[in-house]
Amino acid sequence: MKQMRHVKFALNSSTLFPFNLNILEQIRIATEAGYDGIELWMKDIVTFLESGGSLRELRDCITDHGISLVNTITFFNWSDEDEQRMKEGLKEAKEEMRILKEIGSRAVAAPPCENMENLSLAEIADHFVTLTTLSEQIGLDVYLEFWGHAKKLATLSEAMFIALESGLPNVKFLLDTFHMYKGGSSFDNLAYLKRENIGIFHVNDYPKYLTRNQITDRERLFPGDGVITTEKVVSYLENINYQGYLSLELFMESFENQTPTAVAAYGLKKMKQAYLGKSVGG
Repeated sequence: MKQMRHVKFALNSSTLFPFNLNILEQIRIATEAGYDGIELWMKDIVTFLESGGSLRELRDCITDHGISLVNTITFFNWSDEDEQRMKEGLKEAKEEMRILKEIGSRAVAAPPCENMENLSLAEIADHFVTLTTLSEQIGLDVYLEFWGHAKKLATLSEAMFIALESGLPNVKFLLDTFHMYKGGSSFDNLAYLKRENIGIFHVNDYPKYLTRNQITDRERLFPGDGVITTEKVVSYLENINYQGYLSLELFMESFENQTPTAVAAYGLKKMKQAYLGKSVGG
C-alpha cells in the first residue's frame, strides 16, 4: 500500500456533537488530541456570539492553541430557483464570510441548496461564479461540495461539470467518502483531479450491510471500520501528491461512556492507520 507522505489531519466538530461542547471546548479537544486543523460549524459560532462571546476571543483561542481553522460548515442559499431567495442567501453568505475571515477561517463550504432541483448545472455554475467572486473579495476560499442524497449536485461528476462550466481556474472541491458512496460516485473519478482541486477531504467509512439508499449520516464509521477500499483512495491522492487535510467527519449519536478527548484521539489514530498505512501507537 502506498503511504501518504505530506497529508495533514483535521477534526470536523460534527464528530463531537454528542458531547454538546461549546466552540472553545471543541478547539481545545481537537488540539489536545493532536490534530493539525479543525472544521467548525457556523451554527456553533453564532451560538457562541449570541451567548456573549466575541470574535476576538474566538480568534485568540484558535491562535493560542496553535491549530488551523481549515474550513467552516454553513448552509447559506448560494443557488436557488427563486432569485429573491438567492439574493437573500448571498447577503447571508457575505455576512458570514466576513465573520469567518475575522476569526481566521481559510475557507467556507458551499454544499447543495434546498431549491436547486429544477436548475440546470449550467445555471448552478453561474451562481457559483457569483459566490466565488464574493468570497474572493472577502479573501476566503469556497469549497464546492456535493451530497450523495441531494436532488441536484449529488455526485463528483456533477460538481466537476459545474466547475468546468464556471470557467473558474482550479475550483476546489470538498470531497467526502460517505457522499461518494451515497451518491454513487466512483473513487476512480479521483483520477481526473489535480491536487489544486481538492480543498479538503472528509474521511469516514460505512458498513457493508447498508445500501446506498438505506445509509444515513449517522451510520458513518471511523476509517478502517467499514468496507472502503482505502488503498485506492490513498493511491489517487498520493499520485497527485496531495498535501492538504483529511478531516474526520462523523455524525454518531453516542459514544457511550467515552470522553470527547478519547474519541477525538481515537479518530486521529484510525485515520493515520487507514491513510498512512502503518500502525500508530496511542
